[in-house]
Amino acid sequence: MVWLDRRRHGARTVDYVCMGGIDWWYKSHAHSEVQLMRRIAESRRVVFVNSIGLRMPLPGRTTQPWQRIVAKARSVGKFLRRPVADLPDFYVMSPLSLPFYGSPLGRRLNRRLVRAQLEAVCWWLGIRAPIFVVTLPTAWEVIEPLPRRALVVNKSDKYSTLPDVDQAYVAQLESDLLREADRVVYASRALMADDAAEVDGRGILLDHGVDLEHFTRRAPQDVPSDLTAIPSPRVGYFGNLSDYRVDFDLLERVAREVPEAQLVLIGEATCSMERFDRFPNVHWLGPRSYEQIPCYGSGFDVGLMPYLRNEWIRHSNPIKLKEYLALGLPVVSTEVPEVGRYTDWLFMADGPDDFVAKVRRAVAGEAPSDPDGRRAAVLPHSWDSRASKLRDIAESVGR
Repeated sequence: MVWLDRRRHGARTVDYVCMGGIDWWYKSHAHSEVQLMRRIAESRRVVFVNSIGLRMPLPGRTTQPWQRIVAKARSVGKFLRRPVADLPDFYVMSPLSLPFYGSPLGRRLNRRLVRAQLEAVCWWLGIRAPIFVVTLPTAWEVIEPLPRRALVVNKSDKYSTLPDVDQAYVAQLESDLLREADRVVYASRALMADDAAEVDGRGILLDHGVDLEHFTRRAPQDVPSDLTAIPSPRVGYFGNLSDYRVDFDLLERVAREVPEAQLVLIGEATCSMERFDRFPNVHWLGPRSYEQIPCYGSGFDVGLMPYLRNEWIRHSNPIKLKEYLALGLPVVSTEVPEVGRYTDWLFMADGPDDFVAKVRRAVAGEAPSDPDGRRAAVLPHSWDSRASKLRDIAESVGR
């Protein structure tokens, strides 16, 4: 039981509490805060607090609302666990939260409820003044009055641009976090540039990393049978299939105008995928675990990044880019500022026509670089190096 281990940490001087933007128990472990905190837990004690959300899942506004509510309820039932056998100092906490962010009363009740649970867990584990690493803006109201050694904001996305949240409320929380943070680490230069005046020298570009050991090209016999049953060439995408990120119209064009290729889509869809039923060369396989993804990616001939042009994407730094390159895949992407730094190793398209044309070229074997060159491009960008940098940044506060 997790409770029996609380005294063994009495001599520790540095603890971390990460207020995450995802839920460990039912979301991909590819997200930056998971990758970073797992590595910091190799030498520090870490409590990873699952996302307390930004909005209530509702029919008509959120896809699969009841499935999400059930998944969250199951997560809350686990409350506090140590999920990784070889990381005894890595705890995952699933607090009960009330995502009534449209109501001031609901917000007040929620922050008190979550804060009380977090205080109880910290008391039990003997954590008195941790380093807080905050990803989700709504966590700020929970931790604001709690004692801390440092507050580090991990800004990996611009949450106030999400289409189905109270954008003014979330933007105010983002501003409050930036004002109070000791340090702000950024995943992208666009995010950092937007906050430059507000952060005033406390911002540091961290960038995203890649798990180089995990994203290593697998042997043909390790590629799953449901993928090998699809003939080559396969142009593929793995990740969240959400309608505020992915350009589904562009994917339809690829399916229609590159009929010699099979379009393989892997991931949870937050909108209907029936539009692809009429294309015999489109194969939506549904979600796969983080552990399985490199095996599927190894069966792709081309990796796609078909993103929309919006504020969320402009501020993003897709982790998928480095994962594709680590697998040695030819990549075709829409325009994303951070992706533009890798044009020696991939195709970045200027508009839909150019995207389709470059998919054809990649399928024909004309993509920039070769598999070894693409992997070499991301070798300096391991999550280990990113976690080490984050730890140094966080623990330098007050020195």
